[in-house]
Amino acid sequence: MDTPDGLYYTEDHEWLRLDDGTARVGITDFAQSELGDIVFVEMEPEGTEFGQNDVFGTVEAVKTVSELYMPVSGTIMTINTELETAPELVNDDPYGDGWMVELELADEDELEALMDADAYADTI
Repeated sequence: MDTPDGLYYTEDHEWLRLDDGTARVGITDFAQSELGDIVFVEMEPEGTEFGQNDVFGTVEAVKTVSELYMPVSGTIMTINTELETAPELVNDDPYGDGWMVELELADEDELEALMDADAYADTI
């Protein structure tokens, strides 16, 4: 399983990449491999505010549906609209083209509750 350095990880298998106060969020390589072929991704609309660990969407695979949990509090600024027509990007490139949302952080201190790549690798 691929767990790149420089990202933050949750126990629910989401990742977060921070860049100048904006956070990009997706699911991990482990999560997409466990789900199997992803056929549909649904997320709350841009402008929606979330608390840490709130559900912000769902991922539907051939055999299951899984909820997506927000790693930190914030407001969705951008949704990856490419996933509407190509949900398989989550399987093909979970840390790149398969990202799900970008959000404006509400409280950067919440990052302290997340794991680094080594800690996440130990949990899976």
